[in-house]
Amino acid sequence: MIGAYGDWASRIAADPARLSFRRPEFKDVTAWKRRARARFTELLLPPGPAVTPQVTVQHAQEFDGLSIEHLSWQLSYGPPTEAVLMKPLGAKGKLPGVVGLHDHGGNKYFGVRKITMATKDPHPLMVKHQERYYSGKAWANELARRGYAVLVHDTFAFGSRRVRAADLAAAVKGNLVERDPESTEEIEKYNQFAGQHEHIMAKSLFSAGLTWPGVFSYEDQRALDYLCARPDVDAARVGCCGLSGGGLRTVMLTGLDPRIKASCAVGMMTTWRDYLLNKCHTHTWMCYVPGLPLDLDYPEILGLNVPAAAMVLNNSQDQLFTLPEMERADRILGEVYKKAGAAEKYKCGFYPGPHKFDADMQRDAFAWFDRWLK
Repeated sequence: MIGAYGDWASRIAADPARLSFRRPEFKDVTAWKRRARARFTELLLPPGPAVTPQVTVQHAQEFDGLSIEHLSWQLSYGPPTEAVLMKPLGAKGKLPGVVGLHDHGGNKYFGVRKITMATKDPHPLMVKHQERYYSGKAWANELARRGYAVLVHDTFAFGSRRVRAADLAAAVKGNLVERDPESTEEIEKYNQFAGQHEHIMAKSLFSAGLTWPGVFSYEDQRALDYLCARPDVDAARVGCCGLSGGGLRTVMLTGLDPRIKASCAVGMMTTWRDYLLNKCHTHTWMCYVPGLPLDLDYPEILGLNVPAAAMVLNNSQDQLFTLPEMERADRILGEVYKKAGAAEKYKCGFYPGPHKFDADMQRDAFAWFDRWLK
């Protein structure tokens, strides 16, 4: 990607990486996980201590066979987080829980609404979004109807957590304004601005001693704290799932947190070599943890939670990755799970078509959760 300077690739040519479980010196999976997860957490540079947020129920409703709670909580930085908790109407007892992780999609104005539906009159941009990526379905609703408590929250820089024009310095803001925030024209202008200024966000985070994955993973863990603490959720049967940026968040959250007993990462699996040599220009700054490729390849982050059940769903014509490196990532994870004696807990699928989480993929993901969480 960068001409002669691509010799840097030799730094990750040594495979397996330094803390890969595939290395012969690592024989005890528990000891390896403790060491490798500690290193992963150290490199993420999370923004604060683990504090379960105080959650406010803004209002509750019944919609399309679901009981829906609209929630908010305040972290120690930034605007309040908005979220929804969905479960089957009339459900009793403790349910398995899933953290639904919304995608990036070049659309930071929206978060929760990308994968949920709580009204018969959704924003037209969200109708198009779900048609493009999700076979026209709000997949979080679909999963909740199968008997799950599904929590979906806005994460850092999206939806209620997005950077607002009024908070920006003039040199950065330019002519960005918020007069009619729900107008399609204004939303599209905001998303264009947000996409062009990811490098400024990343540099700001680095300058503060933080990383972008460290921030969103911290926020995803706080959402998991709340889900596990609910009296209607069985904290021993909790998982997470997401497409694209949500798949990235699934990989990171699964690797960080042993409370995740089953996960499904969709449209976001490859190797650091693929990013370096082929595809870094197609991806958000949200992907990168400085120094991590020397210790763990990207798929091995997901493997940090072995023997928890892990599913990876790929699209064979996904424009964000190369097929050979997606296949190599599958082999890496297969080796990790086999060595740990948990080969049956890992499953990978390849589906025809471009970047998406379509109805067929949703069917298989939901069956995976049924197998391991119900």
